[in-house]
Amino acid sequence: MIDDLTTRINAIADAYEEIRATTQQVIVGNQPLIEEIFICMISGGHLLIEGVPGTAKTTVCKIVAHLIDYDFRRVQGAVDLQPADIIGIRIYDREKSTFTLQRGPIFTNFLMVDEMNRLTPKTQSALLEAMSERQATIDGITYPLPDPYFAIATQNPHEIEGTFSLIEAQRDRFMFSSVLDHLNSENELEILRREHAGELDWKVYRDRVDPILDPTGVEAMAAAIREVRVDETVLGYMRDLVLATRNHGDVRLGASSRASIALLRGSAARAALNRRTYVIPDDVRALAPSTLRHRLLLTREAAITGVTAEAIIADIVESVGVS
Repeated sequence: MIDDLTTRINAIADAYEEIRATTQQVIVGNQPLIEEIFICMISGGHLLIEGVPGTAKTTVCKIVAHLIDYDFRRVQGAVDLQPADIIGIRIYDREKSTFTLQRGPIFTNFLMVDEMNRLTPKTQSALLEAMSERQATIDGITYPLPDPYFAIATQNPHEIEGTFSLIEAQRDRFMFSSVLDHLNSENELEILRREHAGELDWKVYRDRVDPILDPTGVEAMAAAIREVRVDETVLGYMRDLVLATRNHGDVRLGASSRASIALLRGSAARAALNRRTYVIPDDVRALAPSTLRHRLLLTREAAITGVTAEAIIADIVESVGVS
């Protein structure tokens, strides 16, 4: 049984390496993002990307969706977007004397909501049921979403005009939060080299590259990582990290129990990417920033003095040991 799990874990690592290598043909940098997308995908979670425009967020999502053979839909955030524009609407058909469902873009395997913080809170809330229960309710009728279902949302944290901060319940639905910034000087130069050589257009590669996975393969991976072993001491370490966010002096509201579950699932997936059938504390430490940063509400004093969630998480990781 252990040998069988080892084989399946190695298959997960092999698939990830192939996807990562393929994306590198088009994408410069952003390798941590690709890892977090893959971990979320096989863990049943969703991802929030916070970063400046022009960092290839949409392109990365399109490539990954193609490589795992998911149906991909994209929604551009705007203040006039209504919930029905996302989940759909029931329309009366006079010829058939019945209502028919016009499905919105939420009915897909891979949904990307660009600039989600441009949606009003009412429209943001249209995604809550989908992200947590994999279903959408329209006119009192509940419709299941495609299985598997994976959502990524982006926002520009440096832009304030015409935006609405994500409601706390919405942020907590995201398993991870990734932060993207501009590329360093070497990667920026590589962008110029590839553009000059005509190597940055994903459409050129899309027809040449076949999918590496399919939805059934992703489900098999999800089943495999649920068998990854996690010792009681590592579970206790995850608990202590989450509890530390609730007791930190600069934090007004700490991480929820969803953070604990995200740490557990994500650490098991990261262990698989590293060809291990067991989780180690380093897996937990590596994912702590992505798991916790979007779940912390700082005190007013901390925000005024420039304390950041990243600094608080670094302090917690440094001070909390494995017992």
